[in-house]
Amino acid sequence: MKALLMHRDQDFNLQQGLPWNEEALTQDLELNTLLHVMAGADVFLFDVARKALLSGLSSGIDTILYRQQALKDCLKNPGAIRELYELTVEASERAKKQWWGISSHYPSSMLYSSIESLQVLLGMLRRLREIGDNVAYRFESEAFTALFAMTAKELGDEYLARIQNHLTELKFRKGVLLSAELGESNEGINYALRQTHNRERNWLKRMLDKGPPAYTFHIADRDETGAQILSNMRDRGISRVASALSQSANHVLSFFKMLRTELAFYVGCLNLHDRLAAKGEPVCFPIPTPAGERRLCFSGLYDVCLSLHMERRVVGNAADADGKSLTIVTGANQGGKSSFLRSIGLAQVMMQCGMFVGAETLRAELCTALFTHYRREEDLTMKSGKLDEELGRISEIADHIVPNSMLLFNESFAATNEREGSEIARQIVCALLEKGVKILYVTHLYEFARGLFDRRIEDALFLRAERNADGTRTFRLLEGEPLETSHGEDVYRQIFSSIGNSERAVQQRKSDRSGLGCVRKG
Repeated sequence: MKALLMHRDQDFNLQQGLPWNEEALTQDLELNTLLHVMAGADVFLFDVARKALLSGLSSGIDTILYRQQALKDCLKNPGAIRELYELTVEASERAKKQWWGISSHYPSSMLYSSIESLQVLLGMLRRLREIGDNVAYRFESEAFTALFAMTAKELGDEYLARIQNHLTELKFRKGVLLSAELGESNEGINYALRQTHNRERNWLKRMLDKGPPAYTFHIADRDETGAQILSNMRDRGISRVASALSQSANHVLSFFKMLRTELAFYVGCLNLHDRLAAKGEPVCFPIPTPAGERRLCFSGLYDVCLSLHMERRVVGNAADADGKSLTIVTGANQGGKSSFLRSIGLAQVMMQCGMFVGAETLRAELCTALFTHYRREEDLTMKSGKLDEELGRISEIADHIVPNSMLLFNESFAATNEREGSEIARQIVCALLEKGVKILYVTHLYEFARGLFDRRIEDALFLRAERNADGTRTFRLLEGEPLETSHGEDVYRQIFSSIGNSERAVQQRKSDRSGLGCVRKG
């Protein structure tokens, strides 16, 4: 049996490798904030959500849509999904208590532990089938309809009763019937377990019937050597049965573990959805398009991680970047540029693993890989300057980047002067565009942004953080050309407003002293 809730034709691989830049993605997109909300206090949920998010960049459109449909079912039936998940957790924990003997080298211990484990798992399979029977009609997705159809077909009452009978028989309450042959030196060989005769006879027939001829022998009560020999003979006879039963127990437990793993992803999505819904934040299921189509159009897109840190709702943005390979974002500090960039990266990761995204609407192409190049803190070891460190990271990215990747730059190459930083940024961006890389760049380098704007590049979009006349921020990004005074105006307001305030304070103190003098004089 297979769960097949994450893929149509294969299990979700929890041991799969993650992108080489997982640490950078986790730090720059603040993925741990997202993961902690998805996991709650469940470490297992955290691990599954992390693997699903970071490995989702390799998913195709079919897999994304498959998971989206399954997640829609989960959002309609959260109670049933959580009940299924708790069942798989209970099955794993209870069977684990018996698992020590299954790996034993002694067939008797292996057989006993396998029977006990299967006895527990049999009850769990029955409960799984009952849950499916009760809720199957509410589900429409291919993933869950196939799961419940499988449990109804494979776990019928007759089949479960037959398993129970086999487990009871394998306890050998009436003893073990073995056959063997004599080998060299009259040593027993070819031990085999035989099925006992189950003919039911009344006590009178058992007394009067002569029965087949048999030879018996007895060992003394304190004959430990003889008892050990008989135990060894028994173990040799039941070894194959014990091994087969151990494999059966392992197979059933593996099914519950995989079902738990794949349900964990959807439970994490439910946890995140509950948190966002409680704040009234919008979510939607994005429309994925093939890589290379240069599709990116959205409304109400917001930084999910920022929202999770705040009590109030955050401002969303809208833009149409269809057909654009380059998006340049400029504007004043604290205007929402970095949050916007992070919202793009989070939406891409969430979409490609099959989740909903934090937006009202979103249509985006798949990217073959996602990279981030954000500012880092000063190197305290002084092994290199900030510019050297930035160039080293972009060189490493260049070694791994492939066509139709997405690269997010945030204030890159601002560690040097305006002219040098702009030239470095221009050369790197132009080279990446020639290789078919999609770029979103947040920058204060005016020469860099203005130079690209003046070239009137057809597949480039220029956004600017909106600022009101009084200097307040709306945290919205609007289409607009780069302005040379984006940051200078803020500096001007900060300096000269403080000077004005100081002068007014001096005048007020003079006025106060003058007034006091009048009082004394009076």
